[in-house]
Amino acid sequence: MQHKFLWLICMGLVLGACTDKLGDLEDPAFDVKVTKTTFKVNEPVTFTISGIQDNISLYSGEGFNDYVFKDDRKIVITGKGATLDFGTQLAGTGTQTGQISFWLSDNYNGQNDFASVKAAAWTDITSNFALATTTTTNVASGKLDISTWIDSDKPVYLGIKYITKPQAVNGLARVWWVQNMAVRSKAPFVGAKELLIADQETIGFRTINQFPLDAPAQNTIIASRATLLGNKYKNPTDSIYNPNYSVYDPNNAIYIPGSPTYQPSARVPVFVPYDPASPYNDPLTETWVISKPLQGDTVSLGPDRAISVKGINTDAVDEYIYTYKTPGNYKVYFIAYNHNKDGVKTVVKQIDLTITP
Repeated sequence: MQHKFLWLICMGLVLGACTDKLGDLEDPAFDVKVTKTTFKVNEPVTFTISGIQDNISLYSGEGFNDYVFKDDRKIVITGKGATLDFGTQLAGTGTQTGQISFWLSDNYNGQNDFASVKAAAWTDITSNFALATTTTTNVASGKLDISTWIDSDKPVYLGIKYITKPQAVNGLARVWWVQNMAVRSKAPFVGAKELLIADQETIGFRTINQFPLDAPAQNTIIASRATLLGNKYKNPTDSIYNPNYSVYDPNNAIYIPGSPTYQPSARVPVFVPYDPASPYNDPLTETWVISKPLQGDTVSLGPDRAISVKGINTDAVDEYIYTYKTPGNYKVYFIAYNHNKDGVKTVVKQIDLTITP
């Protein structure tokens, strides 16, 4: 027993020493060299690598692989102008017409209340677009030049207004899908990348209701689409206003474990009788879907991504061969990394290359 105890102490000391060693993080031992600094297009460039390191990455200096833009590539678009386009499609069985329109405002205060929306000055731009007329096809709106609205100092907001008329006499509200939204800078592409000020995912749409508590719209907004649908029509003949409706019966099989139709998430709702005096049974409502503030100053294309030369689980690399396709002067960066649970240490090596035709 005594020998076993001593053995455990020794193992503890050894493991403790190993743990301390694992916690030591040193700068990578790293260097990169070339035999010359001028090469021709399509001539292999051999980088000789020495040292010991966990990972190595390369920025070649070419477009979208430039160390200068490793954190973010922002393009100034001030004064370049912009266009707006999107797609629409109808869905559902509603029959109302003339419900949807598109607007721009440069003095909306950005607050999420209906009073703020109504206090702003809005310009109707609907007539500039083609809109859907059926449920079968997504209709491209066509592009509208909004250059006079896009400013680097003053934001503009895009608003979609949706009117729900009383549905008992005008028919049910229609479902509108608004998708493929794009606010595009008119600045030239960077490489093959179009400069998008905002798209469907990043435009920041949110719903602002006229009656948020009593008659809210049934909108849903996801990354790929804004779905617009008016407030619910409280029809007195609807089953939910019948106290004998089966969902109010606690003995309904959907509430009973073991029943073939049991629904674990189902709960007996509280019966609320129809109130014929409520002004919110079938009101005229105005709902807005409004974008984030849009400005024409810069567009972020995100960070340039490095090329992986060596991973932590790969063998040591003593050379790396790269070929340039376009003449020019390139600043090449190699970054070596060592890392553990406590952090990361890097060493950066930079080489200037000239590529001739």
